[in-house]
Amino acid sequence: MDIDAMPQRKVHHGQNVKRLREILNIKQDALAKKMGQSQQTLSRYETMEKLDDELLEKIAKELNIPVEAIKNFDEEKAINIVSNTFQDEAVSYIAPYKCTFNPIEVVRELYERIIKEKDEKYNLLEQILKEKK
Repeated sequence: MDIDAMPQRKVHHGQNVKRLREILNIKQDALAKKMGQSQQTLSRYETMEKLDDELLEKIAKELNIPVEAIKNFDEEKAINIVSNTFQDEAVSYIAPYKCTFNPIEVVRELYERIIKEKDEKYNLLEQILKEKK
């Protein structure tokens, strides 16, 4: 299929702002207050299909995300990425958290080493005391 023939996704800045705000768990009135706007004004922005670049930059700054995230957000793709990457241990985010050793074995080895060192010190002390007599 020709890429140019593929249907273009309709971008709705307001809906993208709303969805990203919800994903970031930021209430509408909290974001409006940070922007110096009323909650009603932000609500109106979230219904607008196209927002000007200056407003998008202000919203992005307060959400701490890049403007491109608002312009290019596609919830369908985001859900697809999540559903395809969080199903097994084949993804890279798990590797740093996966234990590659048996913690009980490590504790046992540590305990044995402490006992051995304690015995060595005890024997050394005993030898020193014998020499002093």
